[in-house]
Formats: sequence, C-alpha cells, structure tokens
Amino acid sequence: MIVLSGDDLSLREALSKEWLETNSRGGYSSSTVVNCHTRRYHGLLVTNLPERGGRFVLLSKFEDSINFGESTIRFSMHRYPEVFDPPELPALVRFSLGLHPSFTYRADGIQIEKSIMLSGENDVLLARYEYRKGERPARLSVRPFFAYRGIHELSRENNVFRNSADPLNGGFSIAPYDTMPRMFAASGHAMEFIPAPHWYRSFEYDVERERGFDYREDLPTPGFLECRLEPGDIVTLSFSLGEPPDEAEQLWERELNRRRRRRASRRKKIRGENLLQESLAKAGGDFIVGDSRHDLSIVAGYHWFYVWGRDTLISLPGLTFYRGRMRDGLDVLKSLGSLRRNGLIPNCLSDGNDDAAYNSVDASLWYFWCLQEYVRLSGDMDTIRRRFWTVMKDILEHYREAGKDNSVVRLESGLLAVGDGTTQLTWMDAAVDSVPVTPRSGCPVEINALWYNALAFTRDMARKTGVDPGFDVSAELERTKQAFNDLFWIPDGKYLADVWNTNNGSRDESVRPNQIFAVSLPHTPLDDRERARQIVKKVTDELLTPRGLRTLSPLDPRYCGQYSGDAATRDAAYHQGTVWPWLLGHYGEALLKTARDKRAARRKLAVLLANFEPHLYEAGLGFVSEIFDGDEPHAPGGCIAQAWSVAELFRLSRLIARGR
Repeated sequence: MIVLSGDDLSLREALSKEWLETNSRGGYSSSTVVNCHTRRYHGLLVTNLPERGGRFVLLSKFEDSINFGESTIRFSMHRYPEVFDPPELPALVRFSLGLHPSFTYRADGIQIEKSIMLSGENDVLLARYEYRKGERPARLSVRPFFAYRGIHELSRENNVFRNSADPLNGGFSIAPYDTMPRMFAASGHAMEFIPAPHWYRSFEYDVERERGFDYREDLPTPGFLECRLEPGDIVTLSFSLGEPPDEAEQLWERELNRRRRRRASRRKKIRGENLLQESLAKAGGDFIVGDSRHDLSIVAGYHWFYVWGRDTLISLPGLTFYRGRMRDGLDVLKSLGSLRRNGLIPNCLSDGNDDAAYNSVDASLWYFWCLQEYVRLSGDMDTIRRRFWTVMKDILEHYREAGKDNSVVRLESGLLAVGDGTTQLTWMDAAVDSVPVTPRSGCPVEINALWYNALAFTRDMARKTGVDPGFDVSAELERTKQAFNDLFWIPDGKYLADVWNTNNGSRDESVRPNQIFAVSLPHTPLDDRERARQIVKKVTDELLTPRGLRTLSPLDPRYCGQYSGDAATRDAAYHQGTVWPWLLGHYGEALLKTARDKRAARRKLAVLLANFEPHLYEAGLGFVSEIFDGDEPHAPGGCIAQAWSVAELFRLSRLIARGR
C-alpha cells in the first residue's frame, strides 16, 4: 500500500502526485491527491467511446464538502487565475492507495474518509463518503462538474450544452448533447438533488501551461447533491452511462470483492513480493483493455496515449506472458497481426475512427521477439506454427522484397535500410516542425539486430516444426551477420554505430542505447562475446542511470539533460539524452548474458530495480513514468503511467528471479 501524509500532502508536493484508476474498456479516472486537476486529461469519469471518435472527459470533478455547525471541510480544490480555492486542504491528513484511492480528512474532532473506485468492467464511477469519527450530525454536499469533451480538448461556456438535469430518487440524469450518452447519478435514495445550473469559468491546469498548451477551461454544473450524515453513516454515489445503475453500495462491494480476488490471484502467481513487485504486477493489468473494434489491446500510456503497435509488442511479454496471462498475450498478437499491411504492423491505432498509421519498421520485428518470449516461457512452438506462421512468413516476404510502400529496403548485404531524411520509422521518432530531431534513415543498428533475430527464429522454426520459409535462411543470416559486424563495429570506441548511411557509407557514431539490442535479443549478429561485453561496458559507462538508459551520451555536444519547456523544446530533448526506463529490460538481459559473475550481475540489477520503489510515490502513484531527465536528480516526465516502463521492469524482475 502507498501512504502519503505530512509534508507529502503540502500543496506544492501534492499537486505533482497523481492517482489513476482504469477499467477494461479503455476508460480511466484520475486527479492529484488534493483532487485539484492540473491537466486537461484529469477527470473522474473518462470513457472510451470509439463510435464518437475516442476518449472523452465526461464527469470532470466534484466540489464536495461536509458542513457541521460553523465549520466546513472541503474535499477538493480548484485552480483559478492566480488563486487556489480553497487555498489549501488543511483537513487532509492521509492519502492511501491500496485496492483504491482513499482520502482521510480530520478537523474539530470529526474524521471523514472519501474513497474513489472506477468499475473495472463498466463505465461507472463510485465515490464513497464515510463519517468515521464525530459526535454531531453534518451535511454532505457534492456538486459535480461535467465536461463532455475529448480528452485533448478544453470546454468553453456555450449555449449548446444542456445544463438542466432530470431529478431522480437519490440523484439525477443529464444529457448535455443529443449525440452523447446520458449520465445517471444515483445514491440509493440517500441524497437529494438540488437544481442550480451554472457555468464556472476559468479553471486552470498548471501542467498544460508548463507544456505550452491552452490551459483554461469553463465547466458547467447542473446543481448539487446533499444529505444529512450521522456519525457512522456511509454514503456511496455512482455516476454511470446509458441507464440507471444498480444500488451504489452494492456496486461498491461487488467491485471491491473483484479487486480482492484479482490481488489474491496475482499473489499466487508471483511469490516473494515487495511493494515494487506488487505495484508492477497490479499496474500491468491496467494497460490491457478490450473494445469492439480491436478485441484485446494494450494502452501505451496514461493519460494521452492509446494503442500503439510498437509499444504493444515491446510491452506484451512483461504484461502478459510473464504474469501468467498466456492466452491474453496470444490473443493480442493474433489481433494485431491481422491488421498488418505490406508486412508492416500498424504503429498507431487511434482511439477514434481514424485509419491506423503504418509508420513503424520495427514493430513487425518486435512481433517475432514476442513469439520467442512465449516459446521461452512455455516451450510451445507448435502453437506458434499453427497460429502465427502465416503472419511471420508474410512479414519476411515483404521485408525481403523491399516492401511495397518503400519503408524498408533489403540491401544485397542482407541489411535493412529504412526511410529517408523526412521519415521517423524507428522508436526515436520525435520531430519539430516536421523535421526529425534524431534522423535515422539508412541502416539503424537495432532494426538490423531485430532483423537478424527474426531470421534466426525463422531458422529455429523451420528446424523444429518443418515450416518452409521459401528461401535459404542460413545463407541470409551469414550475409547479414558479416555486413553487420563490418559496418557497425567501431574498433576505436569498442561499440556499435547507431546508423550506417547507405548514401555515402558514413556512420552515425553517436553513443546511443540502440546498440544494446544486438546483445540482449535471443539471437545476436555479433561476432564474439567479447564485443558484446564491450558494448555493455560502453552503455554502462555513458548511458546507465538509476532510472534507465540515456538516449544519448552526456559527452555528446547535442546532449539535452532536461526534459522541460514547451512542446518543441521537449520534443527536441525526447531522444537526445532523456532517460527511458523500458530500456533497462534489455540492458539487464544483455548484462546477464555477458557477465562473467552472474550472481554479481543479478545483485546489480536488483539494486537498479529497487531504485524505482521511491518513484512509486513520486508522479503516477503506483506506476512508472514514461521518461526521466538525463541529469540528476532524474525528474520524471511524459506520461505518468507507461506500459513498456511497467512491463520491462516487471520482466527484468522475473529474469533476475529466474537467474537468467
């Protein structure tokens, strides 16, 4: 359990600590621990509506409080121009995150506990208020604010939004737009709805301001719910879509029991847990969602990413196979493989109705790695033959034939060349004003390491199951291996170049983490183990931090050690020194493969993992952030909860435990 108290709940600290609830439909609920929104993406009920074009913040927030005599305890805050309302929350004495977020408020002998849960299977937000200590009656008031807009947008006061609600016993319903679902608020007859429609203007979101985006929003409220509370009373509110929900308290108990069962199941599968293990195991399930269009999918990150092919495939083993969810992992792979086009797995699958983007060369190659990880854990290559060989062969044929869309060109040497000066086809894909920040056209080192690995796995499949690749895989491997070592190895520096330029034969000798995959993948194109050790040493010496690997050596004059500023400034730093924790999975695998003292290597990696336990209290509570600054103290940035960060750290923990 994560617990915050004392200075951690001061306004300055609390605004940077965010809680997140998710459901299996791609929705979420999220805010800061003082329930003051700092992002446009914060909301109490954020739902995935593919038929309407994506995810929407429907129920934004509450203004909730309890009044007793002349005193009032506020449970939430608002940010307006130059002021917080209220200025602070002195009654908030404890925040805890176990099965759900809970907030404890104490003042004048009264103690109230507020708790939030998002139904794991439906778009239902549950808010619970328990009068735990006190001797006098009080009045609970909850004023909901609705947004009904896309997660990337902001609302403004307008005459189209219907801000009148229909009273119901213990609640109300509201249908702001004809094209959007009606929402029901219910309390099991405990509360009375008081109509008082009004627009509150100029809510401000400080993180959006820091990111250089529009940061001001107007929100409507149709009125408020209130009731009398006696000591010991519990009131549970539900907000749901489409139809009135069941009794709110029954929903609460049902959801709580579901979470208890899932926790027990996780603990049976994963022994020797600590807080980090528990958090990574729990968080892993928050990224796996299902919807009517894509079956099971993996959300790349909260709050703003949805389904990305590359992110899905890098995350999938750690989120499914290593957590015992073999069938789910295979189902995701089957679904994603069915979306391929000209051998390419789509990179971006939008949460709306837009077409998928096929701008990733490596996603299809990571597909092979996922299948290898399944075989590694299960020993079941026959399932791969039966269910996935058609996909594998199609990818191989298109990559060997240069690809009809010219994203990939297979050279006579056997290496793959990708893109041109205007494209971003690898994971280092940031651009400013449509110009790649990290241009990597030509032969990128990790693309060719992945290609070699895919070919080698194909050879293994042919030998063990009798499938026919339709070409001489062994000869292709020999050509590719020879060219890889001739063109990428830098003898003076004892490391691998990042890109070989096919136009003039030059090399980008930037020290980047992409070379680590030539060591970590199951099949390596490297000539000998000593080269592999030298690569690991180079990466350790210049790129390793307590939070992951830097994307560029700090000795490089282009190095950016801080990820901050407006969008252009941040994009310029994204892969120019910024630290990515997901890379630790492959760094750890490379270290374990090359270390002469395996026990010492495992101890070193265990210390690296332990470094992340304090981070669980730092940004997205219980999650791992997308990125960190390259410079100390390595402040977190990007998404507060990133799938491949969680997945690869969890996979690394399992590799350490297994002694691999």
